[in-house]
Amino acid sequence: MIVLVLNCGSSSVKFQLIRTSLEDIEAGTEEKLGRGIIGKIGMTTATVAFEAEGRPPVRETPVILEHRVAIERVLSLLTDPDVGVIKDRSEIGAVGHRVVHGGEKFAQSQLITEEVLREIVECIELAPLHNPHNVRGYEIARELLPDVPHVAVFDTAFHQTVPEHAYLYGLPMVLYRRHGIRRYGFHGSSHRYLTARMERLLGRPRTEFNLITCHLGNGCSVTAVQHGRSIDTSMGFTPLEGLVMGTRSGDLDPAVILHVMAKEELTLHEANTLLNKHSGLIGVSGISNDMRELIKEAQRGDQHAQTAIDLFCYRLKKYISAYYGVLGGADAVVFAGGIGENAAVVRERSCDGLESLGMIMDPKRNEELNGREGRISTDDSPVGIYVVLTDEEMVIARDTARAIAGNL
Repeated sequence: MIVLVLNCGSSSVKFQLIRTSLEDIEAGTEEKLGRGIIGKIGMTTATVAFEAEGRPPVRETPVILEHRVAIERVLSLLTDPDVGVIKDRSEIGAVGHRVVHGGEKFAQSQLITEEVLREIVECIELAPLHNPHNVRGYEIARELLPDVPHVAVFDTAFHQTVPEHAYLYGLPMVLYRRHGIRRYGFHGSSHRYLTARMERLLGRPRTEFNLITCHLGNGCSVTAVQHGRSIDTSMGFTPLEGLVMGTRSGDLDPAVILHVMAKEELTLHEANTLLNKHSGLIGVSGISNDMRELIKEAQRGDQHAQTAIDLFCYRLKKYISAYYGVLGGADAVVFAGGIGENAAVVRERSCDGLESLGMIMDPKRNEELNGREGRISTDDSPVGIYVVLTDEEMVIARDTARAIAGNL
């Protein structure tokens, strides 16, 4: 089966075409046919990038004013005789959609029916910046590909196994009952992929090991995975909680923002923008939200860049240490995402001083495996430390195949 994976954001459509089946999933023989992104939708000039094995890459800057045109362009790229990978859109057997928030309604991926769609729409109040665009992408794709099944894969679903004592906040219980105020967690598809991949790397079923998985990109989260199940995660009611991120503050005394709002006379919208768009690495450094740039500037002696890196690594170390305790010990720590896979200095700094917990980094391996998968701890380290190249699109394709087969 050929699955089209769609991830529709406010101004972008990420897509990937993957050949998969239950047999391929079991054997690990799925095939990635092509992938791309259409960005800056609705702006004067959009950006189109598409790559497929054995085909010339596509780089364009057309005018794409709305998502329908973008998804139509995706289908035309995939079927283009010169750069595409299929002859006709009828070869697409299913569409898998990333949906950010499933609330408490969805603990696994779902074939999208009218009832499922209504419940996804009801979750918009929990993710007003994401779910509307996910829904719009589905509606357009359903119109363009009406004869194939569509499946929703939720970022939050993996964390529905987090126990009550870990997902509740110290607020009046009535706020949970009325408004669903609780920890939901995000990046679930990535943490699921890392858990599945570690089965192969450790040579054991997930029910026999504990993991601390670190998804580190512009958005960052850490999850405590006990016997294959998420039991705690750093992101909370929204993706704002937890680690310091590219533009998000992470953990913060709630009184701070109330104080700042009063002193700076900020509206709710301005305060939200401050915390989500102007904080984190960009806010502390005043330079960039890109860890690569900060590392370069720190090497040149910029103290603000160094402070931002120090803060990022310190917060990550705190979460790794805390989740080691939550799990009662871990078999491995896993780094993934753009920072986790490519920033050796972040991995080193985040594990420095954790030798007493059994995490012993091998500096040579850590440097050599930048951008590559493998073990970066010493052979005798009681807790393995690994770099794994995460693949959220593959999780979506696999779940799409499983949902259609009734095998979730």
